[in-house]
Amino acid sequence: MDQEPVRSDVGPAEAVAASADYRALIERLKQRVRESQARAARAVNRELVMLYWSIGREIVEQQQVSGWGDDVVGRISADLSADLGGARGFSRRNLFYMRRLALLWPEPEKVQPLAALIGWTHHQVLLDAFAQRPDLYEWYAAKASEHRWSRRHLAGQIHLRLHER
Repeated sequence: MDQEPVRSDVGPAEAVAASADYRALIERLKQRVRESQARAARAVNRELVMLYWSIGREIVEQQQVSGWGDDVVGRISADLSADLGGARGFSRRNLFYMRRLALLWPEPEKVQPLAALIGWTHHQVLLDAFAQRPDLYEWYAAKASEHRWSRRHLAGQIHLRLHER
């Protein structure tokens, strides 16, 4: 059932806005918006990382089947960028990161939890540091997620070799 609308003879909106109940409502609503925005951002990041992983996997598989060299990656980059209206994220360098991610984590079941933890730029940092050490890759990904490290902070912790302390 619909509730009765607030009567306008209660007082001016400024008086209502000054009340503790109103301020508490605004704080609850702002918190809900922030939480929803954070969940949406994590979902977008997860989807982007999984997309990039799948692109990398497909490039690796096609290179193996067809015997293509790494030169084709530059052509893939140019074609994707042109055909997708100049969409960002498909540079030659980024495609090589995608390939490296797929080579490090060949199974989607393994990469999915990692994709949910951190964004793409964090994965790039980890690929540069631990492309041959999946155990450290996972450890730093978990720490970066747990402590909400920026990409720069993650790189600093890797440089300081936090895992050895």
